[in-house]
Amino acid sequence: MDEEYDVIVLGTGLKECILSGLLSVDGLKVLHMDRNDYYGGESSSLNLTQLWKRFRGSDTPQENLGASREYNVDMIPKFILANGTLVQTLIHTDVTKYLNFKAVDGSFVYKKGKIYKVPATDVEALKSPLMGLFEKRRARKFFIYVQDYDEKDPKSHEGLDLSKVTAREIISKYGLEDDTIDFIGHALALHNDDDYLDQPAIDFVKRIKLYAESLARFQGGSPYIYPLYGLGELPQAFARLSAVYGGTYMLNKPECKVEFDSSGKATGVTSAGETAKCKKVVCDPSYLSDKVKKVGKVNRAVCIMSHPIPDTNDAHSVQIILPQKQLGRKSDMYLFCCSYAHNVAPKGKYIAFVSAEAETDNPEEELKPGIELLGPIDEIFYHSYDTYVPTNKQEEDNCFISGTYDATTHFESTVADVLEMYTKITGKTLDLSVDLSAASATAET
Repeated sequence: MDEEYDVIVLGTGLKECILSGLLSVDGLKVLHMDRNDYYGGESSSLNLTQLWKRFRGSDTPQENLGASREYNVDMIPKFILANGTLVQTLIHTDVTKYLNFKAVDGSFVYKKGKIYKVPATDVEALKSPLMGLFEKRRARKFFIYVQDYDEKDPKSHEGLDLSKVTAREIISKYGLEDDTIDFIGHALALHNDDDYLDQPAIDFVKRIKLYAESLARFQGGSPYIYPLYGLGELPQAFARLSAVYGGTYMLNKPECKVEFDSSGKATGVTSAGETAKCKKVVCDPSYLSDKVKKVGKVNRAVCIMSHPIPDTNDAHSVQIILPQKQLGRKSDMYLFCCSYAHNVAPKGKYIAFVSAEAETDNPEEELKPGIELLGPIDEIFYHSYDTYVPTNKQEEDNCFISGTYDATTHFESTVADVLEMYTKITGKTLDLSVDLSAASATAET
């Protein structure tokens, strides 16, 4: 281990594995270590025995749930937008060859106690029971504006400079009702609170376009895709990429301690009495707990069921967003369901997750609105984890720390953190202008 590396990466969570892959492809000498004896860190997928051990403290799950090895239960459940930045990163690095994806069946939104399919185009807006007749026409006009909007074509701007006009102003131009704004802002643009309304509208419009383009990609019932065998496949795929480009992996390395020189710069990592030198350290918050601060908490329920979620057209995989206003909360609640169709459970079994940024210390009570949508549940596990962000100055200590995974059930915020870290580490922006059709061969629809 007494070698010098450009970068040592600590932890094999998804963010760390993507960075390790990208940096190895760039020709940097990378050593990747983890205190655990498995890949994935916080973003691993557990079989039934591991799930039982973690939440029930025993090794013997109930027999009627099926074979343990047929379960791949994500600890950070998220779907992937078909045209989003994670897919662009997968294609850019050619990691798609290690993975098989399948389209997600449905995308729904919660309104006044019921769930509805999310309309994403002018045609769907006219059919949607979410809106009354006159509101449908107004929403249709808004969707046509968004679909036709092209940053490079001033004619499509209708006299609005979206870098200056706020989302609230553009919405009021079309006279949309509060409930319509709710599903557009939260279920299409995927904002998890209402702060976006007073920010420049360009990001809001781009997010809706991304959703609509992702939806059109595979002609499925949703804009999302998801890997067969669960998300635990993703960190391992990027780890393979890193190894192909010369990255070195060491699992089960106890007490990885970052070493600093007298000026406070990271110089290496020590484990079991051996030190590997490096110029930069990349890690998750658990490896440098004195350089992060707690900013919140996520509450999550993991449910095993023997049926699809009611009112979702018997969908095997589905996302339901419960906008904050509908629940009187400060941020959204997310419901994520997948099943044996994605090889994450035995035949006939479904896994549902209900997640939210914690606003109370009582996950059972707080997550109830989402859990009540599920119908009968075979088993339920609750867990909460604190969320952290880095507080250090990277230019002073050469430590690059990722933020904790949030409650959202999609990957856009995760990849934004990775790309920002990549730029800080390398001083350059990752070029993700890729041919998105390159993924379609590996994606099963």
